Amino acid sequence: MLNKKSIQDIDVKGKKVLVRVDFNVPIDENGSITDDRRIREALPTIKHLREHNAKVILMSHLGRPKGKFNAKYSLKPVAERLSERLGADVRLAGDVIGDEVQAMVEGLKEGDVMLLENVRFYEEEEKNDQEFSKKLAALGDIYVNDAFGTAHRAHATTAGIAYYLPSAIGFLIKKELDIMGKALTAPERPFVAILGGAKVSDKIGVIENLMDKVDTLLVGGGMAFTFYKAMGYEIGKSILEADKVELAGEILEKAKEKHVKLLLPIDMVVAPEFNNEAPRKTVPADMIPEDQLGLDIGENTREVFSDIVKSAKTVVWNGPMGVFEMSNFAKGTFALAEAMSECKGTTIVGGGDSAAAVEQLGFADKITHISTGGGASLEFLEGKALPGIEAIENK
Repeated sequence: MLNKKSIQDIDVKGKKVLVRVDFNVPIDENGSITDDRRIREALPTIKHLREHNAKVILMSHLGRPKGKFNAKYSLKPVAERLSERLGADVRLAGDVIGDEVQAMVEGLKEGDVMLLENVRFYEEEEKNDQEFSKKLAALGDIYVNDAFGTAHRAHATTAGIAYYLPSAIGFLIKKELDIMGKALTAPERPFVAILGGAKVSDKIGVIENLMDKVDTLLVGGGMAFTFYKAMGYEIGKSILEADKVELAGEILEKAKEKHVKLLLPIDMVVAPEFNNEAPRKTVPADMIPEDQLGLDIGENTREVFSDIVKSAKTVVWNGPMGVFEMSNFAKGTFALAEAMSECKGTTIVGGGDSAAAVEQLGFADKITHISTGGGASLEFLEGKALPGIEAIENK
């Protein structure tokens, strides 16, 4: 997966380059973009193509319009914000394929940039329909994928087009593969992985893949309770995946066999109900009262986990340590975000809530790499092939 052609390996002068970007940005009820990080992340690729005299045709989805035209999901605000960020006019096509689009493409000059309307206005996009892919491919001479956030999906614009045109990856995907790829194949040690989130089932593949690679695995969030249950602890009213208790026990055994330190929280912040205002207290992990549920890692755990993170040479983090949406139960997640910012090694945050925590706290610029894809980075950490990258030509 790491030996793909990049845009630096191809001559784009005068060529029509179809670029799949991930402009699936959050938009509020007034139609304003609340966070344009995904647009900013695509700029290096777009600027490179313009500087090398390509005619740039951008493609993206936005939200889930379910295969129908819906003004609410139009990329109009994206085209406007991109024009500002680029300092150049980015014209939005009224459609994805068809005569009007074709005419706009024909009118492009070298260095021009246009954006197709939301590709998910066609149900053929998510079905990876062959005819739809062919029609899209007919608009360009070269295909570039720079949408890491959707690289784990085999859709027409993320994989289908690559079978009809010469293809390459953009700078964003290249950065994701280089940094995360090195962490998985040749990490500087000690290599620490932090896994949180509610369910063990969401992270089984990641745990199993990382077990052969890391020195220490720190487990927090709701998934910790399934491990506690496997160890015979009482967990009160805490979240539990009862059908995964046996598996959690096997993972604990495997960690011992492989001499991987798998550390669970030693104390927990508990409350009688799932509510930010509920009275809370910290208890040892093996003494959770039966009328309480664990909602965050405790102070001692924060300290232990933070020290391990700060002294690591490579850290990969995916998933919050507690109920991060509630301020009183976000302290564990924030403590780890801070520890990540103080670590001198390579620090990688795998999208999702962990990325949001790092951004909120203003630590983003102190992290080596924040992945732009939640699901895609998880599957990459699991060692799975990503269809949107597999489809690209090898060097």
